Amino acid sequence: MIATYVLVAIVVLALIFVKQAIIIIPQSETKIVERLGKYYATLSPGINVIIPFIDRAKTIVTMTRGRYIYSTSIDLREQVYDFDKQNVITKDNIQMQINALLYFQIVDPFKAVYEINNLPNAIEKLTQTTLRNIIGELELDQTLTSRDTINTKLRAVLDDATNKWGIKVNRVELQDITPPESVLQAMEKQMQAERNKRATILTSEGEKQAAILQSEGEKTSTINRAEATKQQAILYAEGEATARIRKAEAEAIAIQKITEAVGQSTNPANYLLAQKYIAMMQELASGNQSKTVYLPYEATNLLGSIGGIKDLFKTE
Repeated sequence: MIATYVLVAIVVLALIFVKQAIIIIPQSETKIVERLGKYYATLSPGINVIIPFIDRAKTIVTMTRGRYIYSTSIDLREQVYDFDKQNVITKDNIQMQINALLYFQIVDPFKAVYEINNLPNAIEKLTQTTLRNIIGELELDQTLTSRDTINTKLRAVLDDATNKWGIKVNRVELQDITPPESVLQAMEKQMQAERNKRATILTSEGEKQAAILQSEGEKTSTINRAEATKQQAILYAEGEATARIRKAEAEAIAIQKITEAVGQSTNPANYLLAQKYIAMMQELASGNQSKTVYLPYEATNLLGSIGGIKDLFKTE
């Protein structure tokens, strides 16, 4: 019976020994093993064998979900730290709150364990102090509009400072920038004033363009009316000239006909003049107004014209 107990104890101890001697490391993780308090090895992913009770995995501080925890495993993947908001003061003495995100990766586990104590806390404090220094060199407007510049400067400083800790800072992002309430109200009023200014400028520009278009329309209308009047006058003058030419041509034909009728002995002009005098006398005789008789200055011409008419009738 005693031999059975001893055998069972040996088997149990053997199982415990094997369990303590075999360590399985997941992918993208590692452990620092110390032998009798001195660095021994950095375990790689897979199955690793150590000497139980002599070799021991180093315990380090890590951050998970904003809490510090102790663990023997070192995560080699890229990690993100979301730091709490902190108060910073700009160059123009404006106090604001800034929340930063830090993306980093452990590239040398040995340095991350032995070169710094409490790595997450060290990274957080370094980020806060560096951020205060950078923001202190900028004014409020520059801080709000130069996030990329701030991120680049912050990443460069942190990457250089954490290099001796075996850390590679890949990216830094400013998540929130919260100015004081009074500054926010002033900024809102400024933006409202700027929008009103732009609206006033646009309105005035629109009125200006409308006035210009209206004046151009009136100018065009005036020019068109003047051009129409000009064309009307030209057409009227051309019509008047054409009528006079036609009338003159008709009179010339009439004179020619009269000349052919009366012959060369009588002046055709006297004949026409006598006709006009006779028509005028008939018009005067038919009216009710007081009788007024107009005689030419040279009465002989009138008598000659009447005589020409008499001769014409005799000829016929």
